[in-house]
Amino acid sequence: MNWPRPRLPYVQKRHRVGLLSARLWLRHMLFWGGAVGVGLAATAFALASDYAHELFSHALAVSPWLPLLITPLTLATVAALTQRYFKGAEGSGIPQTIAAIRMPDGPVRDRVLSLRLAAAKMLLTCVGLAGGASVGREGPTVQVGAALLYNLRWLIRFPRHLMERGLIVAGGGAGVAAAFNTPLAGIVFAIEEMARSFEERSSGTLLTAVIIAGLAAVYVQGDYTYFGTTHSAISGSSGWLGVLLCGLAGGVLGGGFSRLLLAFSSHGLPGRAGVFMRTYPVRFAAVCGFVLALIGLASGSAVYGSGYEEARQLLEGTGEVAAGYGLWKMLATFVSFISGIPGGLFAPSLSAGAGIGQTVASLVSQADPGALVVIGMAAYFAGVVQAPITAFVIVMEMTDNHDMVVPLMLATLLATAVSRMICPRPLYKALASNYLDRVRPDSVPPSVEK
Repeated sequence: MNWPRPRLPYVQKRHRVGLLSARLWLRHMLFWGGAVGVGLAATAFALASDYAHELFSHALAVSPWLPLLITPLTLATVAALTQRYFKGAEGSGIPQTIAAIRMPDGPVRDRVLSLRLAAAKMLLTCVGLAGGASVGREGPTVQVGAALLYNLRWLIRFPRHLMERGLIVAGGGAGVAAAFNTPLAGIVFAIEEMARSFEERSSGTLLTAVIIAGLAAVYVQGDYTYFGTTHSAISGSSGWLGVLLCGLAGGVLGGGFSRLLLAFSSHGLPGRAGVFMRTYPVRFAAVCGFVLALIGLASGSAVYGSGYEEARQLLEGTGEVAAGYGLWKMLATFVSFISGIPGGLFAPSLSAGAGIGQTVASLVSQADPGALVVIGMAAYFAGVVQAPITAFVIVMEMTDNHDMVVPLMLATLLATAVSRMICPRPLYKALASNYLDRVRPDSVPPSVEK
């Protein structure tokens, strides 16, 4: 009996031809170039944000009362530009990116991940920081990274699994890696927070984007740790008691913050205040700016900006920070976020967590204060976003302290468990669902102040 000849040689030949395909290598080159672009954009965003905060610091040096004028005007201006010209640029950027993953391919997704909106996100976040807003640049960098890689699809056709969501997930992960100089955290964040699943076909794309974007950022800024380095460690029963207290405090405060933010995002203020907020969003942003300035006065001008310097001082023990800094920073971040301006929660949450760790350290006198500051950062961040693996990995990489892995894991898992009892819906997922409800074709668009 004559059996048919096997077709394996032809399959291998086609595979070899595919590897040598000019179109395949052009696709690779465009993707690598896009990942480099994410790294450079994150670096430019970081430098611009630092400069914007410096401008506000100069104004603050003139008089601590000046924010009562500057901050309301700035937040109102940013809110007006966002509402009128850049709808979709408000908020963190992570919920919009997650929502884009859930959207079908079409004009709505293209608008959310447009390069125009990405550029506006960076510009308006910097303007907000120049006015003293308690926001971060890391969440917006996620949307910027996703937009940059997603728009490569207009230059050349990618495989279907990448066009549907692979480019978005890879761009978001690359944005985190480049913003914090934490490549491992970028990968974990993309898997845990954005994708919630890990597709084997997309794994190489994600890893490549994170590595190249991170290298591009490091090439420009140099290799650095985001909050500096610490060699503090947990030891003895007092230290482990501090870990448990940080986990509980991070879960309660982080979960409460998220629940309050989601309630406000879904329903707004009750009564006439809610009507005012919905009818006059620009005026409401000005009111938020005034409240933020009052918080700044009450806290000794410590709550403005991302909180990077305050967290670094607490971590390294190089400066004086008010005892109630963590709670003041939480309140300032909440007011900044509900104002409707672009800006993220990553850095302000980590900074507020450092303040919580400082408070716990004052209660557990025999524990290493620096170690509890690190634990507080991770615990509160995990309580807010309910992503424990991302929380402990990102803090471990940012502080270059691998001896704290076990305490960080314990605190973040405890904080996440407590947070879920207070706020059953994860923050970014719930905000993404709210955003999807607003952008549906049959939904009534919110009023825009004339």
